[in-house]
Amino acid sequence: MNNERIQQLIRFVQEEPGEPFNVYALAMEYMNSQPEQARTYLDQLLSDHPDYLPTYYHAAALYAELDERDKAAGLYEKGIRLAEVQNNQKALQELQRARQAFDDDDDEW
Repeated sequence: MNNERIQQLIRFVQEEPGEPFNVYALAMEYMNSQPEQARTYLDQLLSDHPDYLPTYYHAAALYAELDERDKAAGLYEKGIRLAEVQNNQKALQELQRARQAFDDDDDEW
């Protein structure tokens, strides 16, 4: 985690509160070292910018990692539907693969 980069991203969020990429970048910066903080920013994106497609892949993966399987499954499904609506084939394929891996992992339980 790079504190200088985090401070810069926080400034960007403050300067452009309506820009989802800045919040997304901040969440990604926290993802490995402080997943609960990342979760806060991902939840903010899901609430304030539900059409920001990149959120769904990472939010679903984080919820799966936190063992909130129902929330993760719902986010994968919402992301898949949004990718279809936005006609974003690359994101659709990534989300479908991630959902399949998630389902396969569920089958092992």
